[in-house]
Amino acid sequence: MAGGAWLQLQVALLLLVALIFSTLSPSEAEAEAEAAAATSTNLRRRQEVQSLLKRLNKPPLATIQSPDGDIIDCVHISKQPAFDHPLLKNHTIQMRPSIQPSGMYGEAARPFTQTWNQNGEKCPDNTIPIRRTKEEDVMRATSVATFGKKTHGSHHPRLAGVTDGHHYGVASATGDANYYGTKATINLWQPTIATSGDFSLAQLWISAGSYQNKDLNTIEAGWQDLAGGNWWLQVQGKYVGYWPSSIFTHLQTGVADTVEWGGEVNSPRSTTPMGSGHFPKEGFGKASYSKAIQVVDSSNNLKSPNGVSLIAPLPNCYSVMTGSSSTTSWGTYIYYGGSGCP
Repeated sequence: MAGGAWLQLQVALLLLVALIFSTLSPSEAEAEAEAAAATSTNLRRRQEVQSLLKRLNKPPLATIQSPDGDIIDCVHISKQPAFDHPLLKNHTIQMRPSIQPSGMYGEAARPFTQTWNQNGEKCPDNTIPIRRTKEEDVMRATSVATFGKKTHGSHHPRLAGVTDGHHYGVASATGDANYYGTKATINLWQPTIATSGDFSLAQLWISAGSYQNKDLNTIEAGWQDLAGGNWWLQVQGKYVGYWPSSIFTHLQTGVADTVEWGGEVNSPRSTTPMGSGHFPKEGFGKASYSKAIQVVDSSNNLKSPNGVSLIAPLPNCYSVMTGSSSTTSWGTYIYYGGSGCP
């Protein structure tokens, strides 16, 4: 009897559950299923984010808390994320270039600081400072797979259209067929960002290859060591690092066909100011500029570019102008910027 009662209870419970589910309308059941799917998707994405963070954030030998909230990890030079790249599996680190362009010899290194080390903090010898990637950094990307990656056609002034959110005020070297590097003094402002997710920057581009053939190579600062083939970055006389030649296709051969300098903003509504927010015609003390612009030729000499063209698809919003002076340290220079579109 007792066993039979237990069986009836089990059946009753199952019927009760069935009745509860049967009372849901089709729309309610669909909403519940969508909510469950969204929860599952969010959980899966967070798991992917944590897996990515584990790969990106290498175990540090020391950690520094920056006043602006960033965490700086001091990672051993041999453990840096660059060595995750399959083409760098057997790469031997080069501490200095074997040769540098003439005109740079004897250039004294000048001190420069970032927020994290403005109070004298420094990483131990044989380590490099890397900003720790946080979960919120990755979650801002459209997907975990695209985090930190650029899509074809974006972030390059010769490729971007006027509707993709990226806008430019850029000058491009035109007088020579090949370039082996560039040098410039970039004037920095404190840009005002109108909307979260927008950015405003000043930089240079070195590129070779073809976007149409899906083999375009670009780097955003540097000059090349002609002997070693690596593309080096020097800031205020200090070697910051290099892009190994092995990771490129066209730039691996030691020749770039395009060098560009100027400003870029990402602003879908074209409202974010570029540079100081002033237009080039307002000149010194108002507009942003890059001066003493030079390129490296095939003889490993720094020289002024033979010709310069201008790229400004939205001149009423962002613009650029060029000039030269043989009597001052400005040499070849550009002014660029703008307040954005109304």
